[in-house]
Amino acid sequence: MDLHEHQSKALFQQYGIPAPMGKVATTPEEAEAIAAEIGGKVVIKAQVLTGGRGKAGGVKVAGTPAEAKEKAAAILGMPIKHLTVHKVLVDPASTIVKEIYLGITNDRKAGKPVLIASSEGGMDIEQVAHEKPEALIREYIDPVYGLQGFQITSVANAMNLPKEHWKAFGVIARGLYACYSASDATLAEINPLIINGDNQLVALDGKVSIDDNALFRHPDLAEQRDLTVEAPAEAEARLADISYVKLGGQIGCMVNGAGLAMTTMDMTQLYGKDKGIGPANFLDIGGGAKADKVAKALNIILSDPNVKSVLINIFGGITRCDEVARGMIEAYNEVKPIVPIVIRLQGTNAKEGREIIQAANIPTLTAAATLTEAAQKAVAAAEGAL
Repeated sequence: MDLHEHQSKALFQQYGIPAPMGKVATTPEEAEAIAAEIGGKVVIKAQVLTGGRGKAGGVKVAGTPAEAKEKAAAILGMPIKHLTVHKVLVDPASTIVKEIYLGITNDRKAGKPVLIASSEGGMDIEQVAHEKPEALIREYIDPVYGLQGFQITSVANAMNLPKEHWKAFGVIARGLYACYSASDATLAEINPLIINGDNQLVALDGKVSIDDNALFRHPDLAEQRDLTVEAPAEAEARLADISYVKLGGQIGCMVNGAGLAMTTMDMTQLYGKDKGIGPANFLDIGGGAKADKVAKALNIILSDPNVKSVLINIFGGITRCDEVARGMIEAYNEVKPIVPIVIRLQGTNAKEGREIIQAANIPTLTAAATLTEAAQKAVAAAEGAL
């Protein structure tokens, strides 16, 4: 889960990281009032969960409240990388003397966090890595001991940061690691960390990404999720504890187990690629799914207008095939789908499940004995509906 800039900077302040804190506006009039309250120059910044806001025209400087209203009106509602701007942050403007990048993320290969810093702040770090890899400084952090003072000194020295700023830089670096660790973050970054006109280090912008699997430990952060950036079906699936990712194909897939789901998607792609047909989603109903959860999953799949057929592939272990069969019938009775459904049931109570399906006499349902057969039938059904 990604936090917006204003949310990230509010979190930074809890860990002693200095950051300008304006206010969020959802209308030009609110932006005008906030600018009047701040006084002087302000920066109007689009609050969208993507980079490149400045290049897209989503960051503007305003010298007066009236100009802030005008700039906010231009930004609110604009699209930035297919995301619509619903709110802006009105921050006091800062004089920038120097820009630095500072971030902490997971290094999966090393199996530990890594602090990344660069004197080339203000740019996308991916661009810096590509164009000037030597400008990136990496310092791996032992999670047992945490970020050490000698590491911070080494980074500051490698960036040629003036020594008068080393103490403040240490406070910020330690605060960023504390924020990263305590929040179960996968990324905590400041870009740019600036030396301002008052010769102070300030976090001018920030981004924090939280591990979704740890959100149960952070209800205060979970409440800050921006639902406007999620597809309605994905938000509904998350609330139902269903792993769902929308894709671009035509075959809706309902599977239990992530590995089996990936295999099922691969099989639909294998037999459908020459026809321009592939999986419409990744959906894992998980182990032990009951009838109501299966019904919810099928409803989510069928909410996608691109779905022309559905492939249900269940290997019964913890999940019982008869429960899946009841859930599918429950969902069918709710929405009466005209989309062809291919189902393969194997494992625990598979026989009972097949008997339940057969007794229901669902006209749009086709059974398959193997995954190969199921994928081929699903592709043929989707092709016939195109």
